[in-house]
This record gives sequence, structure tokens and C-alpha cells, in this order.
Amino acid sequence: MRAESVETVRRILCVFPRYTSSFGTFEYAYPLTDGVQAFMPPQGLLLIAAYLPANWPVRFIDENIRPATTEDFEWAEAVFVSGMHIQRQQMNDICRRAHAFDLAVAIGGPSVSACPDYYPSFDYLHVGELGDATDDLIARLARDTSRPGQQVVLKTADRLDMTSFPLPAYELAELERYFLGSIQYSSGCPYQCEFCDIPGLYGRNPRLKSPQQITAELDKLLECGIRGSVYFVDDNFIGNRKAALDLLPHLVEWQKKTGYVLRFSCEATLNIAKRPEILAGMREAFFSTIFCGIETPDPVALKAMHKDHNMMVPIMEAIQTLNSFGMEVVSGIILGLDTDKPETGAHLLEFIDASQIPLLTINLLQALPKTPLWDRLQRENRLIEDEGRDSNVDFRLPYEDVVKTWRACMGSAYQPDRLLERYEYQIRKTYPNQIKRPRPPQQTSWANIKLGLTMLRNIFWKVGVLGDYKIQFWKFALRRLARGEIEYLISSILVAHHLIMFARDASGGQTNASYYSLKLQEASVPAE
Repeated sequence: MRAESVETVRRILCVFPRYTSSFGTFEYAYPLTDGVQAFMPPQGLLLIAAYLPANWPVRFIDENIRPATTEDFEWAEAVFVSGMHIQRQQMNDICRRAHAFDLAVAIGGPSVSACPDYYPSFDYLHVGELGDATDDLIARLARDTSRPGQQVVLKTADRLDMTSFPLPAYELAELERYFLGSIQYSSGCPYQCEFCDIPGLYGRNPRLKSPQQITAELDKLLECGIRGSVYFVDDNFIGNRKAALDLLPHLVEWQKKTGYVLRFSCEATLNIAKRPEILAGMREAFFSTIFCGIETPDPVALKAMHKDHNMMVPIMEAIQTLNSFGMEVVSGIILGLDTDKPETGAHLLEFIDASQIPLLTINLLQALPKTPLWDRLQRENRLIEDEGRDSNVDFRLPYEDVVKTWRACMGSAYQPDRLLERYEYQIRKTYPNQIKRPRPPQQTSWANIKLGLTMLRNIFWKVGVLGDYKIQFWKFALRRLARGEIEYLISSILVAHHLIMFARDASGGQTNASYYSLKLQEASVPAE
């Protein structure tokens, strides 16, 4: 559904900010592709764009692809911005540029909902999810688009049921420029991990779209040009296990109807390993990657952070179970926990070797508002407001030692030979367990063949010729070529190259050790 139509027509410019260079945005992979410039299309802004009155013209700009121009601002009557904490500096910069044209600027999304005080210059703060605050904002702009005399804070009290959400306005985005597609089925998570702000922001009882909405969104994503992979951005895909079971047959039917043209990935708690019926459905729907917040292999630390559900199955056994259903595990890891010891870094590297997980997002602990961790550290007087630090936590271990451990782990875990050996393991032990897909006509089309050849050319030239880990690359690549594993070669190297290059930046101290850090950095390419 849309907001109610109004007689007044307003031109709305939706601007999504650039990301600061980050482990999880894969920018080092983009030059190996055929023109990818951004990670995933932003669900929030595209949802708002689709919800606006049908007669309101909307222009969407993702500044990861191109900056908003003078012409864009001159066209607009109001500007909408959304994003995460890591984009804070860039969001404030968009506001400054819009104010130069005397435009009212509204900000929504997870960052402002958690920390409204981060955004003192914005005219409207939309705190919370789509709902009555959104309708209030639309009504105010319909009456008057001039900047209010003082900041207006609009808080959602009555959220719109997710079954009433419109299809996101994917048609406004250049989907062919994104590394992954994105889709959202649910919002919220029943668990209360100490460091996580999801329950505080979105609740513990997951809200859901219908399976029919999801398949309609997938149809629209295909129609608008997405290809390759689509990531379910749900906070926890099995937050409602019954709903996940209800959805999976619809995804399987959709995949069969479309010829399995997309592979899926998602985020879920590790206790999904106890639900073979869900994993079987995910395998049949061609989920090939699953992000699990393992956080630490230390059971004492897991108990301390209230993540006991990670121990419902032994961690190594759970990983092997997921691999047996054809799903490569991606893991979140946190350093700087109260339970960490001087030898924690060495134990982490041992875990990486034992688990054979290729991609682990190793991150320093950061206390976020609206989390039990924030509340506890505030009581203990252990929150540090210092934008020169990589974390706002007063660690039990010396701060410099924790940062040094992070850099050492990043540098060691992503040495080319170690990383490519982990991908070799996945190719031998995990990928053969994936469903055998029919070969759709699109796969043998000239467009798809040209796409593959373009990426192979870029990989061979930029990594195999110009790269400085050529020996390790060719050892891996020739094995793939000899076995006809071209798809594995392309998909593995796209990710591995980013991990190798970003880890070098990390171990050299050129990036933040926490992706939520108050230590602000410039966007990887300035928007102006």
C-alpha cells in the first residue's frame, strides 16, 4: 500500500550516503566485475520511495554509485536520507549540501532511531519504522516544504503491518551496479545478545511479510536487472522458525519456476543447525551462504554475552552440519570482550584453521545505544567518548593490546595462501552438497557468457598479472580451470581479493578496528 494521495504534489529526492571503506562492503572486488559500484540496494529508502503518494515524483540517488548533483537538489522540494552509524559523517554532509539549496531534509533509518542526537542539523528526524510518523512527515511536507524553525522529531508509535508494505521501488535503483540484491522478510529477533541493538530497535517478536510478497519482490528484482545473489537482510532468518518453514516451499517453487537464476544468502543464529527440516528446505531453495554471529569460540564468553543458543550444538559440529547442506558459513567475530585473555588472538586463529570458514568479520567490541551492553558499561563507568579511539569500550585488557591483536588476526587470517586454502576446502567439502540446479537458458546466453569472460579477464589481469600474490592465485586458479570450476573460480576470487586487500589495510592501521566506531573516517570516495 501507499500513503494516501494528496492534492499537493511534492518532488522528493532520496539520497543514500556513501559507505566508509569497510570489510563488509567489498569495494576491492568491484574492479574485477563488469561495472559493480555498490554493495546492496538500500531497503529503507526504496521502501519509503514506494510508500510516498503515487502522484509525488521521486528521484533516488545512491552516492556509492554517483553523487547527488546541483541539478538533483534544484529539482527537489525536500530531501530524504537514511543509513547506519558507519555512514554518519556522510549523512550529515548530505544535509549540509541540501541546506545550501534551502531544502528541508528528513532522516530516518537505524542510526537516527538509535541516536537522534547524532543529527542536530536535520530538519526532521524520523525515529522508528514505517508507520504513523511517516504519514505525519508526508502530511507536513504536503502542507509546507519550507524548513521548520526548529528540528521536528517524529516517533513511530503505530507501525505499519509488514503485510501492508509496498514493493520497494527497485525500479529507481541501478540494480545492475550492485554486488548483491537485497530483500527483507522479517524484522526483529527474539534473542537478547548483550551487544545487539536489534531487539531494542525492532522488538523481540519478529514481524513478517507474507510469502506472496517475497516472491513478488523477487519477480520485481529480476525484472529490474538483479542477477547472481540476493541477501535476506533479516536480523535473524529463523527468528520465527515456523514462518521460515512456511516461506521455504514458496521460495523453492519460485526457483523452479525461474530456473534457479538466483542464489540466496541470509543471517541466522547458529542454533539453526538443530533444525534439519529448515536446512533441507533452504538447500532446496538454493541458499548457498549463511552468516552466523559465532562471535567467539569461547563458551565462557558466549554465556557472559547471553548467547547461550550458540552452544545448543557444539560450534564445530554446527558448522559442519551447515556445510553438509551445501551452505558456506560466514562468521561474525568480536575481540575486546571482558573474558578475553592475552592468548585470545592465537585461539581465534586456531579456530579459523579448524572451522575452515573463509570469511569472518573480525570486529572490535563497540557498545551501541539501546543494548544491554551499553547499559551495563554505563553503570560501570566504562563508556569512553573519544572519537580518536576504535572503540567506546574501556576494555579489561590494555586498549593498545586489543587493537594490536585485531590487526595481527586480520593480517594472519587473510594471508592469500591461508584464505585460498579455506576456499579450496569449501569447494571440496561444501559446494558439492548444494542442490544440482538445471542449466537455465540464461546461463548459456551470450550476455551471461560475456559477463563471465569479462570477469575472468579482469581477474586474470588484475590479480594474476598485476597482483602481488600471483603464485598463490595461479595455484588456486589452475586447479579450478582443470576441473571446469569456472563459477567457483570467479565467485571465490571476487570475495577473496577484497578480503586480502582490506586485511592489509587493517593490519597496517589504515581502517577502523570497529565498524561501528565513533572514529569518523572519510568516505572511500568523497561525494563532492
